[in-house]
Amino acid sequence: MPALRETPLAVLRIALLVSLVCSMVVAGTAVGLKSMQLENRRVDRERHLLAIVGLHDRALSASEVGERFRERITPRLVDLDTGAYVGAPPGHDSFDPLTWEGARVATDPALSRVLSRSEDIAGIQRRERYAVVYKLMQGERVDALILPVRGYGLWSTLYGFLAVDADLNTVLGLRFYQHAETPGLGGEVDNPRWKALWPGKRLFDSDGQLRLRVGKAGGDNQDARWRVDALAGATLTSNGVNNMIRFWLGPQGYGPYLKRLRQEGVES
Repeated sequence: MPALRETPLAVLRIALLVSLVCSMVVAGTAVGLKSMQLENRRVDRERHLLAIVGLHDRALSASEVGERFRERITPRLVDLDTGAYVGAPPGHDSFDPLTWEGARVATDPALSRVLSRSEDIAGIQRRERYAVVYKLMQGERVDALILPVRGYGLWSTLYGFLAVDADLNTVLGLRFYQHAETPGLGGEVDNPRWKALWPGKRLFDSDGQLRLRVGKAGGDNQDARWRVDALAGATLTSNGVNNMIRFWLGPQGYGPYLKRLRQEGVES
């Protein structure tokens, strides 16, 4: 059997063939991993949304989480400037509410706007024009709203959900799913004892003014109905959460949406 001639051209051909095969394997793996990552993010978000309204069970499989989510939670897209529901953002025939992430959308100039320094009390720089909100349903009845929120703490942007009762004034819970605050200090936003302080708090007073604050007792906020105690040793993170709440419940956030619901009814 004649020996293979290892000419430069033959070596080059083999190298190109190996490179082509490897690139195809890598590309196929990347596509598969991306699909898995998107699905994992979807399930993780569904778990957090169910958990904030007390519907999550750790024993649930991913498919069971999805089934329970579809049974009880209805996503809607809201125009934050008008507070009205829209079917899809301009230029889109449809959208996936579980991959519509505000922070990512806010990087698109066509779907967001720059906030002025006076507006940007949450430290997010840009705000999306359209946000997904989630309705907790019991048949045809709306039991609660879940509002995505985010804002800068000490070291990072905190991403989470604020759940509000159908009365549009009573907090059901605040839950963060992503942040990089200091463990044992700002990271205590994940402490069950601190999260337990939120349910039952009120957002607005009888005049419709936003009163909910994160801070120490005293000053002009002595009524505990509107105050959540600040985190011990984490003043800047506490201030960040406070500013986040003020932003997203104010005129630059969900303020127009909540106002419309008060006028038209939460079932609208």
